[in-house]
Amino acid sequence: MTALAKSPAAVEPESPPSAPVRHRRRRGPLAYVVYGVLLALVLLFLAPFLVVAMNSFKTASDFAAHGPLALPHGWHFSTISRFWDQVDFGQKLVNSLEISATVAVLGVVLSLLNSYAIGIGRVHGRPVFLVFFLLVNVVPQEGLVYPLYYMAKQVNLYDSKLAVIIVFTVIQSAFGTYLLSSVLAEFPRELIEAAEIDGANKWRTLVSVVTPISWPTLSVLFTFFFIWTWNEFFLPLVFLVSNDKQTVPVALAVLQGQHSMDVTATSASALLGVLPALVFFLLFQRTLTRGIAAGAIK
Repeated sequence: MTALAKSPAAVEPESPPSAPVRHRRRRGPLAYVVYGVLLALVLLFLAPFLVVAMNSFKTASDFAAHGPLALPHGWHFSTISRFWDQVDFGQKLVNSLEISATVAVLGVVLSLLNSYAIGIGRVHGRPVFLVFFLLVNVVPQEGLVYPLYYMAKQVNLYDSKLAVIIVFTVIQSAFGTYLLSSVLAEFPRELIEAAEIDGANKWRTLVSVVTPISWPTLSVLFTFFFIWTWNEFFLPLVFLVSNDKQTVPVALAVLQGQHSMDVTATSASALLGVLPALVFFLLFQRTLTRGIAAGAIK
């Protein structure tokens, strides 16, 4: 009897399906035009910083002989060193770091507490509170400086870093409360109810449930609060009159005279003033990007 079917060993194995061939999409001429325009914009944006950096390492004679756009004929640190000693920049740097970091932390904490009560707690008069915090953000600092100055005088906080910290914490937390309230208003109620079933009180729910989930948004607020406070000039100029309590932006203004200005020293001061904020931004760039991306996904 002849076997009509082949044995399993004689059956040839089927070849795996071939992977789909991905065709590389060719960039058209319009894409290169867009890249060229973006590159030109980037260079245009970086040009002032490059000019400031070059002039920071020039001597006064080198600047007078070759102008602001020429490369330095030798890299000199004497201008930067002279500015550092002239304004006691090390102390100004410590003051700015202390004020900015404290305001950033306290602003985030206060914003979280306020928005937790408004967004999740659903307090009575919620729209009124939101309108109030919105109005605080649009009031110019020039309109607040006299009452704040008078109040600081009355409570003996004038010429004190504590007064600046309190004022900026309230100002920054007004924006943070307005932003976080809208975010926490959409917070999943199922998580809150599950925490309540497990026996967690409101404080435990805030610390263990709300804060970890809202951490990307809080990190974005911390970064913004730090940079905004670092760049503030008007209120520190009014409230901090002692030389040992002034901040970096205030120190940058002491070099400009009434009829003359040392360009190289001004460039050195601008370079030293922007570097700490730039380093802070680069360190927290990934955190900032993740926080914005997480907010967009939500």
